[in-house]
Amino acid sequence: MTDADLVAKKLAFVETCVRELRTLARVDVIEHDLRERRFVEHTLQIAIQACQDVASHIVSDERLGEPRTNQALFGALEEAGWIDAPLALSLRRAVGLRNILVHGYSAVDPAVVRDVVEHHLDDLLAFVEAVRAGSTAVTEDQ
Repeated sequence: MTDADLVAKKLAFVETCVRELRTLARVDVIEHDLRERRFVEHTLQIAIQACQDVASHIVSDERLGEPRTNQALFGALEEAGWIDAPLALSLRRAVGLRNILVHGYSAVDPAVVRDVVEHHLDDLLAFVEAVRAGSTAVTEDQ
């Protein structure tokens, strides 16, 4: 069974990160301000990681299969009806960005980071809401 307290804490953390990015980040200067860029990149990284952690927890505890990659976790959630296809795609892309940020596979384009902050933070919040709705449905079924 999914640990509701753990999931709730992770989801609240995602909301906190999104709020901080919306209120504190100055994405218009990340190309020239190293401190700002690192704040934005790190906050995105940990928010995406928290979503990934929640997805992994649910997939494992609900026995939704054994995804081979972190991106595949969101496919498993989609197949089980926890999230829809467009959100699953967006979250798989977010995990790809997180991988680049964490592992430094290549230089991160500040324009991509800015686009994510300006246009895709709602995807993280949609995940939060979908999981909350799904966990409520799972709890009610038991």
